[in-house]
Amino acid sequence: MRLSRYFLPVLKETPAEAQIVSHRYMLRAGMIKQAAAGIYSWLPLGFRVLKNIERIVHEEQMRAGHIPMLMPTLQSADLWRESGRFDAYGPEMLRLKDRHGRDMLYGPTNEELITDIFRAHVNSYKDLPLTLYHIQWKFRDEIRPRFGVMRGREFYMKDGYNFDIDRDAALHAYNRHMVSYLRTYERMGLQAIPMRADSGPIGGDDTHEFLVLADTGESEVFYDSAITDLRFGDRQVNYDDREECAAIVREWTTPYARTDETHDPALFAEIPEARRKRSRAIEVGQIFYFGTKYSDPMGATVTNDKGEQVPVHMGSHGIGVSRLVGAIIEASHDDKGIIWPEGVTPFHVGIVNLRQGDAGCDAACEGLYAALVAAGLDPLYDDREERAGAKFATMDLIGLPWRITVGPRGLKAGVVELTSRRSGESEEMSSEAAVDRLLEVYAAHRPGAAPV
Repeated sequence: MRLSRYFLPVLKETPAEAQIVSHRYMLRAGMIKQAAAGIYSWLPLGFRVLKNIERIVHEEQMRAGHIPMLMPTLQSADLWRESGRFDAYGPEMLRLKDRHGRDMLYGPTNEELITDIFRAHVNSYKDLPLTLYHIQWKFRDEIRPRFGVMRGREFYMKDGYNFDIDRDAALHAYNRHMVSYLRTYERMGLQAIPMRADSGPIGGDDTHEFLVLADTGESEVFYDSAITDLRFGDRQVNYDDREECAAIVREWTTPYARTDETHDPALFAEIPEARRKRSRAIEVGQIFYFGTKYSDPMGATVTNDKGEQVPVHMGSHGIGVSRLVGAIIEASHDDKGIIWPEGVTPFHVGIVNLRQGDAGCDAACEGLYAALVAAGLDPLYDDREERAGAKFATMDLIGLPWRITVGPRGLKAGVVELTSRRSGESEEMSSEAAVDRLLEVYAAHRPGAAPV
């Protein structure tokens, strides 16, 4: 993409309403624009990051054997009355009537709808286990939306639902989801810690939230610092192997890590003092096992191997896709702007032409742009008639992980400058070597690649 043809409404000043880093930088980098309180339009740069995060979520869900689908945003209140949640959910649910006077709601979650789909089509244990998921816009009428996409009213979310014959099978689904989430977050350049949490209006006794440590987080958390040394890495997992998945879950849940709702001071005191940590954190996902909470009242049953009708055991599993954009920025930025991890960056590399209009520089940049595209990379070429300082400031603000600078002095020596946004280190090399270096970097971040 050539910046002269792109829509990138960068702001020089920080809007007064932006209170946290991610909100400030998303507005300044032209990623979002507020449409109403807690509701945002996703402009081209922000939309690219959002879709990259969505792609990683899809890849890891399907790797774990989960099946994608799509449910509507509007739901009938009748299903929620069956489960008992229509009146119990609270004012966060946006309730409305259609033109015929029927009660409807803008879905904050989809347990009732997916249970209705299941009971209409599945009636035998032979069709289990089954996990269905979708990524869809949702709405919760927050009383005080703030912090940009971190606490908005409309948000983009992955929610999945497992159906299993008994508790043991459902707990394997729970473990399978935890493992897949660990992979997912690491591919995005995040360390999201699973913490014992409260189930809230979803229900159930078993639940973990995934939290990213950040000073601006809405949750207070308590944890053993040993958990921050854990990495999922490039290990390959057989998601059908119950013991293998359970062992990974034990590895990640044995160190103490809890939100304030489930914090146990006595257990926390047993940790060596040097490892006892208290912090703020951002929730980016949650998994639940709630047994027959929905299948019992809604009649979601199957015939077991003895010919008996039994309610299925269920769980739900969510990832805040749009919230992750803000969480990544909170975890990865400096005073110049965003620093995107390679896995989610909107463009792989920025090209800065130091002397636009100079025949040699223009030709070199065009050749480099064509070579990067031919290699399967997606560059952003700043071909504007702007001074070099303004171009560098824009690249720093929008946070592309790599920048290639082309100028007359370097071209005389046959080199360009490749700069890492994260480290700030630069190296001079030929254009061909720069392309090869970037191909090597991004080989680990190709679709479906293992996390690094």
